[in-house]
Order: sequence, then C-alpha cells, then structure tokens
Amino acid sequence: MNKSESINYELEKNMEVISQLDGYVKHAVENILVDPDECWQPSDFLPDMGQPNAFEEVKKLQERAANIPDTIITSLIGNMITEEALPSYQTYFNLLEGINVEGNLLSNSGWVKWSKAWTAEENRHGDLLNKYLYLSGRADMKKVEQTIHRLIYNGFDPRSEKDPYQAIIYTSFQERATKISHVNTGKLADKAGDDVLARICKTIAGDEARHEKAYKSFMTQIFEIDPSGAILAFEKMMRKQIVMPAVLMGHGGSNPSLFDQFSAITQKIGVYTGWDYARIIDHLVKLWKIENLTGLSDMAAKAQDYLSNLSDRYMRLADRMKAPDEVTLAWLK
Repeated sequence: MNKSESINYELEKNMEVISQLDGYVKHAVENILVDPDECWQPSDFLPDMGQPNAFEEVKKLQERAANIPDTIITSLIGNMITEEALPSYQTYFNLLEGINVEGNLLSNSGWVKWSKAWTAEENRHGDLLNKYLYLSGRADMKKVEQTIHRLIYNGFDPRSEKDPYQAIIYTSFQERATKISHVNTGKLADKAGDDVLARICKTIAGDEARHEKAYKSFMTQIFEIDPSGAILAFEKMMRKQIVMPAVLMGHGGSNPSLFDQFSAITQKIGVYTGWDYARIIDHLVKLWKIENLTGLSDMAAKAQDYLSNLSDRYMRLADRMKAPDEVTLAWLK
C-alpha cells in the first residue's frame, strides 16, 4: 500500500467512526449547546440605545474603558477579530471527510446540526466584543474592520488534512486556548477597573468551556473506538503544532506581521503564553489517558511515547522564552 492509498484508507476508517458518533453528537447539540431563545445575547451587556439614558450609559462605558492599558485593548481586539472569522470556521468544519456527506446545510445529521449550532453560539462573541470596542472609542474601527475582512478573505487552514480526527483534536485544543485567553483578558480588565468588560470576557469564556467539553468528549469516544487511529491523529497535529485561527489576519496586507505583533502582546501581558500551550498538551494527554492506552499498533505505540513527554518539552521551551521588551500596538487610535 503506497502513501496515497494509506491516507485514503485511514480517512475511510475515520469516516466510519465519525458516522457511528452521529447520534452522540446530536445529543450534545441538545444538551450542551443552548437554544437561541434561552442564550445570552450581546444586547444583555451593552447600553440599550432605545432608552432615554443610553448616551449616559455609553459615557460610563467609555470612562471605564479609558483606564484599560493599550496592550490589553490590543489583545482584546485580536481576540475579537479571531471570533469574527466564523464563516471560515463553519465552512472548514463542513469540508471535513464524513461530517456533511450530503453536502446539505439543512441536513438532519448530528454533525451538521453541531456545526451550525456551535458556530451560531460563537457568532455572539465577535458581535459583543465588536460593539463594546466600537462604543468604547478606544479602537480605530476602520483598521479593525479591514483586518476582519482580510482574515475572512484569506481563509483558515489548521492543517488537519480534511481528517475529522485531527480536526477534533484541533478544536479540543483551540477551544481550551480561547477560553484561557478570554479568562485572562477578563482578569486584566477587572484589575483595570472595568467590571462590565470582565463579566463579558468571563461569559464568553463560559461558552468556550462548554464547547471545549463537547469536543473533548467527541474525541474521548473516538479514542474508545479506535485508539490507534486517535493517537496517531493526536501525534500528527502536535508535530505540525497548533496554528492559531487568526494566523492569516495580516497576510497579503500592508502589515503582514500583524498576527506576530498580536501574539507578542498576549505573551507579554500573560493573556496566552507558551506555558499555556504546554499546559493544554498536558491536560489533553492526561484526559485521554495517553500513557495508559494498550493494544496499540507499532506506529501508535511510538506516537504514545512522543506524546507522553511532549508537554515537558514545551514547558522547557516556554521557560526559555523571553517576553518581548517592546511590543508594537495595532488597531488603536
């Protein structure tokens, strides 16, 4: 069997497992995600512009936001831009092998229902942060909007090779990373005196935690059905490293290093760091009991050895990583 045949065989096997999980995923839509009529909405956190005191409330918002350091505002904007690229994320998920076999977004498949309901919940995050930043007066919204436009224009490639196993590994990791980023941003906002922004970030992080729980449970099921295939997918994603969703936000534009600047700020102020990356690996390795898996193929056993020591390796790298002395701020007035 040549390499191409081997890849096709693996994808076919993975698709069969994904098909087995359809009912499980449909149950997650009904029990982990929230009905639109019961979910929080951005307007719950923002001044009601239809009320007589609306401009007084906007003024209070701006007074609170005025005390937030530029680095935190820049980090918040980067988080918001990441959330705003949801058209790419839903498209990506539906292109995975075995997820939307009918090619129909109205399909009754559990996986298709999940992709719509998940991204519908995520869509509120960008809406809320975008409106907050617009009202705060702290951001150059034209530059922000151009970056959102360019990120969606450029698309999104987590390098999962259309493999649903690798994609679910990716989303398990990424939802946890996003949760950490929002939690830490909220803590910094609270320290700066903006308790409303702190509550916004905490609420968004709560959504990310629910989504993380779901994706990790999907992968737990895959590990139980196909441990060798699951661990090989885990190894593949970690060898390629997890690419952040907004990595192409500056690609092709006037500032191609925009994402690197954003990443440097999140590292410097502790919103998302190399230590966080290492700790997420450690969390997933322990959650899926990687070191205790048995009955693995020879290749999977080698992957087990690699993954069992990976978080320590990244922790050592993080220990040697120096936070930048100077950071370039973007998107500010």
